[in-house]
Amino acid sequence: MSFREIAENVVSQLEGAFAVVIKSVHFPNEAVACRRGSPLLIGIKASGELGTLKVPVAAGTVFENASSNRDAVGVGSSHLPRAMSASGRLSSMTNLNLSSEGMNAIEYFLASDASAIVEHTRRVIYLEDNDVAHIALGEIAIHRIKIDGISVDDSHIKDDGSREIQHLEVEIQQLMRGNYDHYMQKEIFEQPESLLNTMRGRVNFKDMVVQLGGLVNDIHTMRRCRRMMFISCGTSFHSTLAARAFIEEMSEIPVGVELASDFMDRSTPIFRDDVCFFVSQSGETADTLNTLRYCKSRGALCVGIVNTVGSTISRESHCGVHLNAGPEIGVASTKAYTSQIVALTIFALMMANDRVSMQGRVKDVIKSLHELPELVKEVLKLDEQVKQLAADFKEERSLLVM
Repeated sequence: MSFREIAENVVSQLEGAFAVVIKSVHFPNEAVACRRGSPLLIGIKASGELGTLKVPVAAGTVFENASSNRDAVGVGSSHLPRAMSASGRLSSMTNLNLSSEGMNAIEYFLASDASAIVEHTRRVIYLEDNDVAHIALGEIAIHRIKIDGISVDDSHIKDDGSREIQHLEVEIQQLMRGNYDHYMQKEIFEQPESLLNTMRGRVNFKDMVVQLGGLVNDIHTMRRCRRMMFISCGTSFHSTLAARAFIEEMSEIPVGVELASDFMDRSTPIFRDDVCFFVSQSGETADTLNTLRYCKSRGALCVGIVNTVGSTISRESHCGVHLNAGPEIGVASTKAYTSQIVALTIFALMMANDRVSMQGRVKDVIKSLHELPELVKEVLKLDEQVKQLAADFKEERSLLVM
């Protein structure tokens, strides 16, 4: 029985969300990784060019349910026998370093977030729920197990079932704290730049037009929808609250703003002519991801608005917008929050592109967006005064802002 088959039997009995990497002294030079509900990616570092940019996914074991297979150890699939092939490779493994020049050295890095491995490699594979990745002798195989009673949305996965090797665009300098006291301070002072990055290529200040490339193919559907639902958690929820009035003004379509946890508790009715937006900095927020799958199963158009490229929400939504605000390490959201508001504002302007009566209002807002980064810089110059205000109010139990 192979290491992967043992791991599959163990994983089939786990409940809840997890991302695990399994090693064993009985299977040296091997590792098995699996995820369900939590993010997991594999970084690939090679000394030369890779022989392929796709890793095929084989069908793994089908388990009846998580409780009935406790005695099934030893009855696994036969997709990965221990016998070597004629080339010396394990059967069904993908040799990523076969190239015209011959064999290259290769390393694998497993992490929950790309920022943990970007200093080592830019090549990554994002695993999907119930993927089991087996790494042995410098080669990798990905199998997909199925467990009755546990549904997994795989409608976003390519027809050939492969996992693409993607290239990270994150720069290592973006992850360094620099001369700031802490990451949150750094991210506060990065807001002028992050706002510009969110607008870059989307707002044409010369011609006074806006366009979100990720929504172009579906914007006509959005303009004809019955209602728009913005679903999120925490700070992202407050960004949708801030933008709701302007979106309604520009689109003249009813807009609902929902907390993802409350949304699922109520089993909110969703219809095919609804458009549902899922806003998240990480793109991995569990409650928001669950509501996405709920709305998608009911036929609604699902739009992801996330900051993290390659996140689960960005992969599973029908279309979407990346904030391009850069990595946010601080727990309390700062630059991602302001970028979310700007992205939602741009979306509202895009909804009004075909309405002649709104063009004056659209141009006024675009002018304001052009001035926004400089205004934020002026506010950030008040850093010492803000610190003094914080010192004055830190002992107060309540504060009324008029």
